[in-house]
Amino acid sequence: MVNNRPRDLDRVFATLADPTRRAILARLAQEDSLTISALAEPFPIKLPAVMKHLDVLDGAGLITRSKLGRTVNVRLSPAPLRGATEWLRRYERFWSPALDRLAAHTERKEAEARAAEAKGKGKRR
Repeated sequence: MVNNRPRDLDRVFATLADPTRRAILARLAQEDSLTISALAEPFPIKLPAVMKHLDVLDGAGLITRSKLGRTVNVRLSPAPLRGATEWLRRYERFWSPALDRLAAHTERKEAEARAAEAKGKGKRR
């Protein structure tokens, strides 16, 4: 069962507030397991900074680390994300209708722009 205690949710949301940590989680979502070196490779920060991010992710329960010899592998631990998603779903009814209206408005404006563009091309000929 997913634990939805307020302190756990606070920790998950605070952890997700950082773009580097979100990028690390995105990479781990694509791979079963990555070494710390492989995780650190694309970031323009030094390895100690990556290690600090991993400590925060670990503290929120979003990753697990395992050591085999001198190699540390990191895996995504999705249970806390499920808890955060469940919490957010309770409020989905508030933003879904607004997003549906925004999508309809955007589609209407795009159709108007295409019609105006087609009309303008017809006059140039």
